[in-house]
Amino acid sequence: MAAIAGFGLAALAVAPAEAKPAQCFTTDDGHYPCNFRGLDKAGSFRISAPGYPTFTIEIESAGVAWAFADYGTRNVALPGPYLRARDDRACWENPDTGSRICAW
Repeated sequence: MAAIAGFGLAALAVAPAEAKPAQCFTTDDGHYPCNFRGLDKAGSFRISAPGYPTFTIEIESAGVAWAFADYGTRNVALPGPYLRARDDRACWENPDTGSRICAW
């Protein structure tokens, strides 16, 4: 029974956070109000807003992530790794394409 209770607590510890209002920026869309949802303890997150693609940043290791864009009809892996920006830690950028995704 204790193992089951422990499993339940562990599941709660990694449960996604509720979406919170935020300000977002993407290279293609500029600045816009959005919802921010943390996905795990590593810092992965998802941003969404009506009329914009939903972006997911999945942390691979410290300062390195993979990005995805959900356009409603298809979910696309964005090319290359995204690195945490040195000038603004709320931003992730692709050094090859110059694209940037931020959430404050």
